[in-house]
Amino acid sequence: MSNSTKVAVLVAGSWGTAIASVLAGNGHEVLLWSRSEEQVREINTERRNRRFLGEAVLSERIRATTSMQEAAEGARAVFIVAPSSAMREIASQLRPHLGPETILVHATKGFETGTLKRMSEVLADEMQGMDPGRIVVLSGPSHAEEVIQQCPTTVVVASQDKEAAEAAQALLTNAYFRVYTTPDVVGIEVGGALKNIIALGAGLSDGLGFGDNAKAALMTRGLAEIARLGVAMGANPLTFAGLAGVGDLVVTCTSKHSRNWRAGSMLAQGLSLSEVLSRMGMVVEGVKTTQAAHKLSRQYGIEMPITDELYLLLFEGKEPRSAVEDLMGRDPTHESVQVAESSHTGWS
Repeated sequence: MSNSTKVAVLVAGSWGTAIASVLAGNGHEVLLWSRSEEQVREINTERRNRRFLGEAVLSERIRATTSMQEAAEGARAVFIVAPSSAMREIASQLRPHLGPETILVHATKGFETGTLKRMSEVLADEMQGMDPGRIVVLSGPSHAEEVIQQCPTTVVVASQDKEAAEAAQALLTNAYFRVYTTPDVVGIEVGGALKNIIALGAGLSDGLGFGDNAKAALMTRGLAEIARLGVAMGANPLTFAGLAGVGDLVVTCTSKHSRNWRAGSMLAQGLSLSEVLSRMGMVVEGVKTTQAAHKLSRQYGIEMPITDELYLLLFEGKEPRSAVEDLMGRDPTHESVQVAESSHTGWS
């Protein structure tokens, strides 16, 4: 790839801006799209995106715009880093401006609540006629606050098409940002979405003062839930032992940067869900993902006790301490790491 490659990033939140920074640092011309004129002005004139990334200085190679057409037309790749609830709308607006060879990379961790579709499925819906192999998923343990400071970070990209995955890998990889590839789109998306549920639970447990033992158990059994549902949906079980599984789960359940952990901790202090979301001021994907996963577990006949208790807490008013006590008070059973047989096939 040439250093003059044009790349677009939609939208200018914390993770979108961090990805734009990685791409700009690799010598690419980056157009960062935002609906906000004020945000565009701040990025272009002050080299800051203070709401999301404080005083971090942005590269001169990043230029912000409110025109999606300007951002996307002629781009080698378009990265969509939008809340799951906005994915369909943004994809619909983007469609007329995509070139025939443009790679579409999304880095959104969630499901569409109404349809229960993964984000790549939403993109495929809106990009009728586009080769689905040009859709790539980016996931892994990667807090924007650390990526923008060029802390060592390792992620994974997935696509049905090996060349598309490798093209995204080439655009992003550098000395501090290492990118692996995989064909397991389903596993990468499921792992990235469901770990936010477990992070809510980890924040809840920490907020109640239950200690490290409880959180370790929650994370371990949470990974089993993620794998059970993922395999039922067609994922490779080994994916959940990798970056988008246990890697992302660990960082999201333990980091001060984790929105989902912070939200869970605030819920433990007695704040209502609406109060928590108002104070956060940013999207907490784990909330809507809990709702989607609760429905998916019933659709696929998968037991997900942690998800069930968090669903009751978030949407049916269950008390935090009661939810955790009920989870710990479940009938004892045999621990098994076997999740299911997988029919997953990779690149030929």
